[in-house]
Amino acid sequence: MTVMPERKAVIAGLELPDQPFSPSVLLEELELLLGNLGIASAGSVIQRRSRPDPAFLLGKGKAEELALFCKSVGATLLVCNESLTPGQKNNLQKATGVEVWDRPFVIMKIFELRASSSEAKMQVEMALCKYEIPHLKGLGAQMSRLGGGIGTRGPGETEFERHRRKLERRVRDISKKLGVLKRKRTLQRDRRKKMNLPVVSLVGYTNSGKSSLLRALSRDASLVAENRLFSTLDTFMRKVRLPSGREILLSDTVGFIRDLPPGLVAAFRTTLEEIVSSAFLVFVLDVAAPDYQEVREVVEKTVQEIGGGEIPRFFALNKCDLLAPDESRAVEEKFREAGEAAVSISALSGTGLPELLATLDAFLQKTETISREGNGDS
Repeated sequence: MTVMPERKAVIAGLELPDQPFSPSVLLEELELLLGNLGIASAGSVIQRRSRPDPAFLLGKGKAEELALFCKSVGATLLVCNESLTPGQKNNLQKATGVEVWDRPFVIMKIFELRASSSEAKMQVEMALCKYEIPHLKGLGAQMSRLGGGIGTRGPGETEFERHRRKLERRVRDISKKLGVLKRKRTLQRDRRKKMNLPVVSLVGYTNSGKSSLLRALSRDASLVAENRLFSTLDTFMRKVRLPSGREILLSDTVGFIRDLPPGLVAAFRTTLEEIVSSAFLVFVLDVAAPDYQEVREVVEKTVQEIGGGEIPRFFALNKCDLLAPDESRAVEEKFREAGEAAVSISALSGTGLPELLATLDAFLQKTETISREGNGDS
């Protein structure tokens, strides 16, 4: 798929009481997401409200202001940071006269752009189909005006129903194909268990350096580590030899992000199951980012949501070379004081990688001992 031609968008978001993340940070991230689609920001608007407006999200008055703003800056697209209901989306499009997207749709479009394997493409397509089906309601109303009077089944309504059935049929077809892939993955995991080849998964925010770390530890130069969002949508596994001589399969899969659309999480369930079946997890954090603690909470929440909350984990504090030595040590000490195992590393420069391998070795022995004791083995 080719990148969409550059266009201008106005970005809008809400500031609500007790919001976990700063609205300005969220809009900056949304601007970065749009940039990956070749869409330039023509300006942003933050609306403070006690709660979202059920009809227009931002309020009818603000929607009317946005119509004038979009026209003045030449924007043909309004992108809301929040997830929109079909009604809110249709109302905003009518009020502003421009196309309206929300954050989940933007993320799905990036996934669509990045997908390279047939499995990833199917997963993204299923998520987009499920997203589109409820949003067809407004489209159906527009189609029905093409023909037919009140109480009749005009050609527009028939076209709407035909399109909806087509999407629902495609979702069922993809689900069947992904079910076959799921069974294949289960057989592969069973074979790995028989070979006593533990899987350790790298998890983290998108662009945290997971792919660079897998490349560095496996010494596989064929792995591509790109400085862009969601560069990895498939699961990549490589053997890594530990200081004790034991081998593990180190796994890198799709990165997380704030408000990852539930439809994408569901669609990528087969891929994410590799995380849940891991012996333990390595949380890769970009500690040079000012909001790394907030990002950590996002990663932990996502792992919890996919069923991996009880899996043992430790932290690889990546990009430590971008911090002053004292600052890097202070960050690592903060994690250890909280009872978390953590190692400061740089996947690019190689700093801390021997210590990371030693920690992987010790952690593997620890988790296997706990597992044997839990099973009653001597």
